[in-house]
Amino acid sequence: MGFLIRWTCAFALLALTFNPTPFNYVGWAARSYQSDLPLVVLLGLLLTVGYIIYLRATLRSIGLFGMLLILAIVGAALWVLYDLGLLQLGNRDMTLWIGIIALSLVLGIGLSWSIVRRILSGQADVDDIDQ
Repeated sequence: MGFLIRWTCAFALLALTFNPTPFNYVGWAARSYQSDLPLVVLLGLLLTVGYIIYLRATLRSIGLFGMLLILAIVGAALWVLYDLGLLQLGNRDMTLWIGIIALSLVLGIGLSWSIVRRILSGQADVDDIDQ
């Protein structure tokens, strides 16, 4: 259940930032920055904080190599689905949603990896503390 919540939050963060519908931060900010600049800046900063939390936790737990490996696995899985005819990539909107799902999986796995590693190995992670 914990992974599902982390993945859903990562998906929401990415989808709120950009998606193929008119309801996303990038499109709204491009249309509204002249009339609502303070709100555009505030919401942009809040999204940035969300990205910093997710990216920092992901980089600390699985690193850049782990992120690339998860993306490669998701890409290979999509390739298999496409090759079997179960996935069509002709629709631009669907392709964008698949990309959002793939990136949110990377962030969700990255945020959950310490918990998974602790369950599998019995070892706990300890952050370095500067004194």
